[in-house]
Amino acid sequence: MAPIKTLKEIPTLTSLYKLKHLAPAASTVSGASSAYNDRICVIRTDITKLEVDAIVNAANESLLGGGGVDGAIHRAAGRELLYECETLDGCDTGDAKITDGYELPCKKVVHTVGPVYWRTKKHGQHTSLLQSCYRRSLDLAAENGCKSIAFSALSTGVYGYPSKEAAETAIGEVKKWLDTDNKADKLDRIIFCNFMEKDQDAYYECLP
Repeated sequence: MAPIKTLKEIPTLTSLYKLKHLAPAASTVSGASSAYNDRICVIRTDITKLEVDAIVNAANESLLGGGGVDGAIHRAAGRELLYECETLDGCDTGDAKITDGYELPCKKVVHTVGPVYWRTKKHGQHTSLLQSCYRRSLDLAAENGCKSIAFSALSTGVYGYPSKEAAETAIGEVKKWLDTDNKADKLDRIIFCNFMEKDQDAYYECLP
């Protein structure tokens, strides 16, 4: 079983550069900045073991649990999470809802429903829906007094979103939120938590 990881143990981009786990980009990416290197973190581990204020669940529209990360979070949180989710009347794709963490080491769980890639791409909605998942999750965390939030790699499992494209969308939307939202100063740490190596590799490639 993976050990609980506290916020201090989750590496920021600054520490990843120092450890040479992350290499600076060969050329400057448009809009790239080091301004948030102490606030953005990347880790590959089990999200249910993070002792942070909020974790983000890749939920389905029922909010009643499923496979992958969703099932793991429900199992680790215990039955009380399901009971609370049953009161929320589901969730639309691109939206998010927040619950307590119960038996998880985190305080809150933000449940967001990512887009099914092939279905939404046909209508040109995949990017805007995934952006909305990140924005709504950040909003809810900030509005509920959270100082740290950890995102799973939304939509990159059975929903089929390509890892690199998903990482680019996630990074872009998080940066936009930090740059423009008046709630941005309420969050000290934003963590991209990956379970699969392919997703971590995508963040390592896109973040510099």
